[in-house]
Amino acid sequence: MPSSIRVSFAARSFACWNWKCALLSATARSLVYLAAMAHSGSQRRLSIVLVEVAYVTLTAGIYAGLQQKALDLRPRLLGSLAIVIGVPGLAQALDWLMHAAVGAAAPARATVAVCVFTAVSALFHLYVMRRGVFLTGHRGQTLTDDFRRLPRLIAGFATRPVLLLAAIPTRRATFQSAS
Repeated sequence: MPSSIRVSFAARSFACWNWKCALLSATARSLVYLAAMAHSGSQRRLSIVLVEVAYVTLTAGIYAGLQQKALDLRPRLLGSLAIVIGVPGLAQALDWLMHAAVGAAAPARATVAVCVFTAVSALFHLYVMRRGVFLTGHRGQTLTDDFRRLPRLIAGFATRPVLLLAAIPTRRATFQSAS
């Protein structure tokens, strides 16, 4: 790949870097790794967490920036799939490769824990970004404003599956009466 293309790609990647999500993701994922590895040796745990903090701070901002750009994809379902499956899948694969490359591969239990956390986190990103939170650039508000809105959004996110399940009988009845 010619250097001008590499520089252009790098510049575009950092242009969409989302510092809010970089900060929050690095903190949260490091805590997940620490909790999952509570019984492993302290030297190994520290090296894995340090790799996580450095790598995730850089990449989570890029990934969240890509997720923010995916909000504009049409059809809307395509953007949602990119946010929930595409970007997190790429992130998990590259995360695993980075840990393996530096010789700080996480145990299977920690990897599974982070994969579950990533899936829930991606759904949460979709939920809050569609509501204008944790966005950067001209679409974003201050981090303080985002945190003020967070309790209501967390409650809405947590109750959403229950509300969707409760709506099934109504949708089914509406569908059957229309048929």
